[in-house]
Amino acid sequence: MIYKSVADRLRIRVNGADCRVGDVLPSEKMLASQFGVSRMTVRKAVDMLIEWGLVARRHGSGTYVTKKDVQHETKGLSGFTELMRDQGRVLTSQVLEFRTMPAPPAIASQLRVKVNEPVYYSSRVRSVDGRALLLEESYMPARLFRTLSVAHLEGSKFAYIENECQLPIAGNYESFSAVLADRQMAELLHIEQGAPILRLTSLSYGESGEFLNYSIMFRNANDYHVDYHLRRARD
Repeated sequence: MIYKSVADRLRIRVNGADCRVGDVLPSEKMLASQFGVSRMTVRKAVDMLIEWGLVARRHGSGTYVTKKDVQHETKGLSGFTELMRDQGRVLTSQVLEFRTMPAPPAIASQLRVKVNEPVYYSSRVRSVDGRALLLEESYMPARLFRTLSVAHLEGSKFAYIENECQLPIAGNYESFSAVLADRQMAELLHIEQGAPILRLTSLSYGESGEFLNYSIMFRNANDYHVDYHLRRARD
């Protein structure tokens, strides 16, 4: 539908660098002119942004930006918990499964451990402001994290690794791809089966070069937005 397309374009604008929380949106008449649609279409699109919690109408004053979607710049490596805290978002993690297991060949290769060496496997759903955002499966070498518990996984893994285990994280290797949600993912993320989602892999390493954590994450694309700010290198 046309209004959904306009809503998506407005969402991109709200999340852009030129828009700040507290800014007022252009009038419905002006937006209708900009998008080449009717004022009724604009009103329905704005209603969607209100439903998403991005804007709010104030009678006699206008429509104001109240928050932005989840986003970050590539200005440095931060844990997901740190990113959400910095944005004033409420993050919760529901641990679905936590156990030790012998590392299968594919995971052993990622973590640079021996096949069948004990690793921790965990599965959790991470929600932002009460909405399920991502499903995460993680593998961590058991010999490095002997005290890892469900309580740690309900909080920040980065904080546990660096603060409790005293293993500073030096960096991350990450990759992104698009996939379709299967039935289990759809149920956990409260989306339709077959909906497009983002698949991310993340491999964290410490200052001495050891690999600390390998995660496979599936993110709800409807509730995730990333802005990248890249500086051009000069000779």
